[in-house]
Amino acid sequence: MFATLSDRLADTFKNLRGKGRLSEADIDATAREIRIALLEADVALPVVKQFVGAVKERARGEEVSGALNPAQQVIKIVNEELVAILGGETRRLRYAKSGPTVIMLAGLQGAGKTTLAAKLALWLKEQDKQPLLVAADLQRPNAVNQLQVNGERVGVKVFAPEPGNGVGDPVKVARDAIEEAKRTLHDVVIVDTAGRLGVDAEMMQQAADIRDAVNPDEVLFVVDAMIGQDAVTTAQAFLDGVGYDGVVLTKLDGDARGGAALSIASITGRPVMFASAGEKMTDFDLFHPDRMASRILDMGDMLTLIEQAEKTFDAEQAMKAADKLAGRGGEFTLTDFLEQMQQVRKLGSLSKIMGMLPGMAQFRDQLENFDEREIDRIEAIICSMTPAERANPKLIDGSRRARIAKGSGRQVSDVNTLVDRFFEARKMMEQMARGGGMPGMPGMPGMPGQGKRAKAKQAPKKGKSKRVSGNPAKAAAQKRSQEQQESQRPANPFGAPMDPADLEKAAKEFQLPEDFSKFLK
Repeated sequence: MFATLSDRLADTFKNLRGKGRLSEADIDATAREIRIALLEADVALPVVKQFVGAVKERARGEEVSGALNPAQQVIKIVNEELVAILGGETRRLRYAKSGPTVIMLAGLQGAGKTTLAAKLALWLKEQDKQPLLVAADLQRPNAVNQLQVNGERVGVKVFAPEPGNGVGDPVKVARDAIEEAKRTLHDVVIVDTAGRLGVDAEMMQQAADIRDAVNPDEVLFVVDAMIGQDAVTTAQAFLDGVGYDGVVLTKLDGDARGGAALSIASITGRPVMFASAGEKMTDFDLFHPDRMASRILDMGDMLTLIEQAEKTFDAEQAMKAADKLAGRGGEFTLTDFLEQMQQVRKLGSLSKIMGMLPGMAQFRDQLENFDEREIDRIEAIICSMTPAERANPKLIDGSRRARIAKGSGRQVSDVNTLVDRFFEARKMMEQMARGGGMPGMPGMPGMPGQGKRAKAKQAPKKGKSKRVSGNPAKAAAQKRSQEQQESQRPANPFGAPMDPADLEKAAKEFQLPEDFSKFLK
């Protein structure tokens, strides 16, 4: 979503790199480029003025003029100001001290409230809560049925006493849902209300009546992140007509410019609490302003990636694979490779995963053109192999490759490519696991204690011999000087080395055992 903004900011910062000091002209040019980038991203004009003003003021201060790397300091300032306009800190749900926590969803028609209600219910279920979905959208055709289907998909009970399609009282449904939650011991109630327009006074009043009837702990305004500048106008209208505590952004995976996400929190003073970035029920999580700012500036989002991996990956299975790559517990096989690939697929699309890595904006075109079905083809080839072939790919000769290609519906060349790449990848991963660095990449360091530099440290240093002059007179003078220095050295405090006969004589005087001298050598 923020691709255009990210690219423009990257080009702006590229012009600053290598400058030891920033002039007023540099700061003005950078501020102008940032202003254009934000306006092109459809950010509201008041937010743009506030943001650019703060960046210029800080860039002219001592924190940039006294910095060793002014360009990096400007990027740091832009990052901090982005975090500020996105809300500053992560805002989490407030839960009721007693009784069920009531969450009311409100928003425009088509913003995705019904789907988001099920996503929120699944997220709460993963937080060890017992949510109850309430079908209070009785206006839109099949809205009740849609919520029931989504509730069944995520395994959450749906309270739907009315059929909808214009029939029933939504205020009564919402009020009865609270009693039902108390009776069935559900600790969170999610009320899905009907979509409305910002200028629809009658529907606005209905939302206000539902709010007064259930007295929600959180009112969340659901907004489509793709509607641009109108999002701010709508958000303000809902704030005046119904009031809300936080914002939920949907469709963050779209190709719109994303100005709504950068404008709402700053204009309304209400934080963005959640974000939905996909069609799957699991594509939903807390909104972290600092992580979103990092994505915009192409710094990646490693924390989110790690959190998703921790939730998805089987730790025991991952440890076994790591042991095999390190040379412990057998050899890494195609079966292990297939299991790891299936684990990665649970995280979502590979292009989305790769997009969370720092510096991947330059490969955006390749990521967007990546065919996710290629993973399915690889799985088909591996699944067409026998257990013995997966355990030992060296068994796969010409006839076996033909059979595997036929069984997977692929060409023999595809099987050859997979097997060859597997051997290369395994060799590289084993070398990395053992601390040898990446093969073919001399810039990648290995583990401590390895490499030429470490070996040089371990090797004993040879003493340096003094150079002797080629002039006979100077050589004789050097020799005399050296002999004179040696004669002036302090005597050995332990005396000169003794002969073995003297040691034997001393041993007899001290009545020591015979041949004691051998212990003193």
